[in-house]
Amino acid sequence: MSPARVKCPTCHRDLDWDTAPFRPFCSERCRLIDLGAWLSEQRAIPGESVPQQEKSITDEYPEKRDT
Repeated sequence: MSPARVKCPTCHRDLDWDTAPFRPFCSERCRLIDLGAWLSEQRAIPGESVPQQEKSITDEYPEKRDT
């Protein structure tokens, strides 16, 4: 039985699933490119957006409040 062939999600290069050390990516470079896209919010899991509340420093550190 031949190993499963898949495409790298970043560069679309063919690779053997069983022997690829960075699977599902073909290389560490492609893995880091994908990670960077998630961290810069170019990629996201769809869902309902949650409104963000603005916090001031006094909310987190009550001892810093002006009296």
